[in-house]
Amino acid sequence: MKCLSYQNVRLLLRHCAHRSFLRPGNELHAVLTTSGLKIAPRSFLSNALFQFYAVSGEMATAQKLFDEIPLSAKDNVDWTTLLSSFSRFGLLVNSMKLFVEMRRKRVEIDDVSLVCLFGVCAKLEDLRFGEQGHGVAVKMGFLTSVKVCNALMDIYGKCGFVSEVKRIFEALEEKSVVSWTVVLDTVLKWEGLERGIEIFDEMPERNAVAWTVMVAGYLGAGFTREALELLAEMVFRCGHGLNFVTLCSMLSACAQSGNLVIGRWVHVHALKKAMMMGEEATYDDVMVGTALVDMYAKCGNIDSSMKVFRLMLKRNVVTWNALFSGLAMHGKGRMVIDMFPEMVREVKPDDLTFTAVLSACSHSGMVEEGWRCFHSLRFYGLEPKVDHYACMVDILGRAGRIKEAEILMREMPVPPNEVVLGSLLGSCSVHGKLEIAEGIKRELIQMSPGNTEYQILMSNMYVAEGRSDIADGLRGSLRNRGIRKIPGLSSIYVNDSVHRFSSGDRSHPRTKEIYLKLNEVIERIRSAGYVSDISGLVSHSEGDLEEKEQALCCHSEKLAVCFGLLETKPRTPLLVFKNLRICRDCHSAMKIVSKVYDREIIIRDRNRFHQFKGGSCSCSDYW
Repeated sequence: MKCLSYQNVRLLLRHCAHRSFLRPGNELHAVLTTSGLKIAPRSFLSNALFQFYAVSGEMATAQKLFDEIPLSAKDNVDWTTLLSSFSRFGLLVNSMKLFVEMRRKRVEIDDVSLVCLFGVCAKLEDLRFGEQGHGVAVKMGFLTSVKVCNALMDIYGKCGFVSEVKRIFEALEEKSVVSWTVVLDTVLKWEGLERGIEIFDEMPERNAVAWTVMVAGYLGAGFTREALELLAEMVFRCGHGLNFVTLCSMLSACAQSGNLVIGRWVHVHALKKAMMMGEEATYDDVMVGTALVDMYAKCGNIDSSMKVFRLMLKRNVVTWNALFSGLAMHGKGRMVIDMFPEMVREVKPDDLTFTAVLSACSHSGMVEEGWRCFHSLRFYGLEPKVDHYACMVDILGRAGRIKEAEILMREMPVPPNEVVLGSLLGSCSVHGKLEIAEGIKRELIQMSPGNTEYQILMSNMYVAEGRSDIADGLRGSLRNRGIRKIPGLSSIYVNDSVHRFSSGDRSHPRTKEIYLKLNEVIERIRSAGYVSDISGLVSHSEGDLEEKEQALCCHSEKLAVCFGLLETKPRTPLLVFKNLRICRDCHSAMKIVSKVYDREIIIRDRNRFHQFKGGSCSCSDYW
């Protein structure tokens, strides 16, 4: 060490950071500490060590070292490094708090700091903090910076303030391709595909990100064939290669829309590109591999998700979290519990890991395993967060241990939020605990008076208890206030196109055939033992049983499945995506449809996957 200058040591630490050489960096840290060189005057080795840990994602150690450096020895680069690392590694609130501290301690704010802050505000969709940052940018004269304006537009775009995005864009003297892309992304999200196409056609220059945003726009609107054509034009005609950023963005869009067709195309393209470069068919890039794991899981193909995971040369905690979340959605809680020790040997679990594991326990009815997981948080140096309490309340509630769930909720170190209360209310509904539900409902209405879901859930409970008058009053109150229930929507991919249905939908070009098929399906499953479950419906009189049953028959997922039965060959699996939780009646019907028609039917609802096969569901009726 004596033969190395301070400058060479700093260069060595920088090299370790850029190459993710965590172990050599740790060893160098130990040598510098034991030799006393770390605190040598004017060596700035503490700064270099801090930056090494910050860039490597070891944020707890980075924060500790940063705090140990005297204020006079910290420059703008140190502050900005910590700010951006917090953002990069998901500690968004920490990043915002640090910016406030920078202002309080009069640390110099530059355009890099502001761009980082605005990026955090955009991710959190925190308009209030973003507007304060906007004021700082105006006061300090940074609105002449295109990068600052782009980041600022992104906040307003994410929060739906389209006019503000356009105002900032028009005021820009120099509009970069990024500026145009932010506007494109905003317009696609809030004004629709048609207007987005107009912006895309107006763009004087398009980079790979702009093309990716446009492809994602087609995906979100359900135009698979057009998305494929645009993707082919982007790659083959315009020569925009899919780098890891565009690959991940594309795969994320596929995961959100459930579009396995495009997801597989992107995967195959990435493999072909790797083979052309002489690489093996493995996944060296952690980000791309993680995006593939997430995409396949969310598109209903958990086996492919697992295969990609096993082929990855490197995995980080985000990769494991993606896999565990996917397994949880597919009801494979036992697999998550069995794999957890393997994960711990490879990476250190974080808050999101435990949320995924607890969610897996919840979906699989594993109460004791959930308790053990919850109590082990502190063993890994983590404090239980609201999300962990929410999962544990859900685990207990689903298992019928309502009183235990309520006690745990009341003992939380912070007041329960809407997620925790909503979870317990759902469990009360399943297990008929009306008295507890009424108290929870009052708290939820105070938090979110415009949310219809809780009040409709309560009205269903009142009907189940024979108190239809109260149920009708709740529904009437919602109507008088102009509040409407979120409509159920189901999508099914057939022949490279997406077909969407709402409850009672008659807008599809093949409506007549679909409803004829629906009548046939209902008749066949009734012969096999299906009985309508009208407990989830509320109406104003007892004499309209036939009307209620007809409403159930026309639920969006039933229409989607009937279209799939019409359009696909026998024994072809059907994959349906629904925006709301599947109802009890549809769940019961799908089990019998899968047996009668010898079809595997996979439905992804708001919370999880249901794989119907041979008359049973992968959730074992526990959802």
